[in-house]
Amino acid sequence: MTDRKTNATLFLERRSYRRRRVMDALRLLPIAGLLLWLFPVFWPNAKDGPDAPASVSMSGAVTYVFIVWGVLILSALALWWAFAHRAGEAAEPPERDP
Repeated sequence: MTDRKTNATLFLERRSYRRRRVMDALRLLPIAGLLLWLFPVFWPNAKDGPDAPASVSMSGAVTYVFIVWGVLILSALALWWAFAHRAGEAAEPPERDP
């Protein structure tokens, strides 16, 4: 029996590595959206007392929620496009020199 070194480095192709990172970003997008939507819970309101900072109006909070919603949609669209673009690159066979 021969002993082989088991500490050989693993080489990942650049395209597949980037495609996996885009997939990871797509998976984390709902969590980021949830955290951004929970952010208004920590905004001060009038019940916090006289020393509290000025409260945020309801229209400002609703505007914030819809802006976050729009940003999440655009982010998902951009990541989906990047993923589809990377998947298309991987499907094409490599070019051969004549």
